[in-house]
Amino acid sequence: MTVYLADSRGRTPGAAEPQPTAARGTGPGRRHAAAVPGTVLALGTVSLITDVSAEMVTAVLPLYLVTGLGLSPLGFGLLDGVYNGVGALVRLLGGHLADRGADGGRHKAVAVVGYGLSALCKPALLAAHTLPLIGAVLAADRTGKGLRTAPRDALISLSTPARTRGRAFGVHRAMDTAGALLGPIIAFLVLRIAVDGYDAVFAVSSCVAALGVLVLVLFVPARAPRADTGAGGPGAAAPLAHQPRGREERESGGRVTGARNPEARRPAAREPAAVTGRAALDLLRQPELRRLIVCAVLLGLTTVSDSFLHLLLQRRLDLPVRWFPLLPLGTAACFLLLAVPLGAVADRVGRRQVFLAGHLGLLAAYGLLIFTPTAGTAPTVAVLALHGAFYAATDGVLMAAAAGAVPPRLRGSGLALVGTGQALARFACSLALGAVWTAWGGRTALASAAVGLAVCAAASAFLLSDDGDGRTAR
Repeated sequence: MTVYLADSRGRTPGAAEPQPTAARGTGPGRRHAAAVPGTVLALGTVSLITDVSAEMVTAVLPLYLVTGLGLSPLGFGLLDGVYNGVGALVRLLGGHLADRGADGGRHKAVAVVGYGLSALCKPALLAAHTLPLIGAVLAADRTGKGLRTAPRDALISLSTPARTRGRAFGVHRAMDTAGALLGPIIAFLVLRIAVDGYDAVFAVSSCVAALGVLVLVLFVPARAPRADTGAGGPGAAAPLAHQPRGREERESGGRVTGARNPEARRPAAREPAAVTGRAALDLLRQPELRRLIVCAVLLGLTTVSDSFLHLLLQRRLDLPVRWFPLLPLGTAACFLLLAVPLGAVADRVGRRQVFLAGHLGLLAAYGLLIFTPTAGTAPTVAVLALHGAFYAATDGVLMAAAAGAVPPRLRGSGLALVGTGQALARFACSLALGAVWTAWGGRTALASAAVGLAVCAAASAFLLSDDGDGRTAR
């Protein structure tokens, strides 16, 4: 990440990005050295620290609940679904509250509330030793995550030019994933050193979460510097004004080319005078955003949660309990390595295409778990690597694609709609997978998810096959 930090020095946060290498005619070595806005780097630092805290808990939570408390797979599926579903519902509220501020002034304030609530939940786990109490604490923690996610992503998209938005989200996700990589390592070390291992993990996690909130308050600007060229808002073509005559930029489903900008031929969507709940829901009338939401929901319905995937690996490998927190490291390491490159690729070849390709990688991971004996190390490494590549190709890329279909004034609400639909679908997947696992076993449950993912990927490819004007999306 040092290249991004070095290139961002001396630049006003959120200032317009330099032109891509191809447009400037410079050498290929400078292509990945373009500066990332300071807002993205600050938010990435907050996410890195916060994810260290969150992943310390996430790494030990499945084992703590299933082994320590004797929870059945169905019970864990219900709790895991609540853990993700609550945050999904609250995400809509977080996006709406952030958009209601004058000129986006509430984005940081809402994010601070969300990060702060999650930080307060970490020490509460020390006092929660029954399933209902743990469920309540996890629901509160996910409420905090739901509040902060849409404002944070809105700040990233609003401070970044559209042509490099995929890379900016990739940088943020890479920094976030660096925290996800460190969290399980720290949890592993704490479990080995401390006598009362689980409580020690929760205590250390609390301290780290508080540090993340402090960095957010001190270093993230209150308002997003507008480097945005999103769809539907006035001034959408403003960043093109300084380019040579005849050179225009096109963003269709995340693809940036030298073709004429289709937004220049369409009437700009009229932004509401005030941000209301009705205005946010009216975003569903936009065909491009609606298709993205439908595809995110379809694919989310067949996306097995990390916890279930790691439990399946642990049981098939019969790993000792102390090694379980290290399983997320394979996923996180691959995510970290590929987030920025795949974000840049998505900017060039098409964000929707990369998003779909990521799900094909996940399908391959399912296939390895189902059909390949995992007595050896190689299949396990391959599954974890494919899992990380899936996240690198989908997490930030989906938000970058959705940002291009949402006007800046409603950016938080629009991204919340996409994220909420996806998260609720994954909530349903956790419930269904837990039920099938309890009744017929883990392999049958995963096979069902794989068949569903293949069908939903084909349907999504069809839905995203044109850009809304009858042209094929490349």
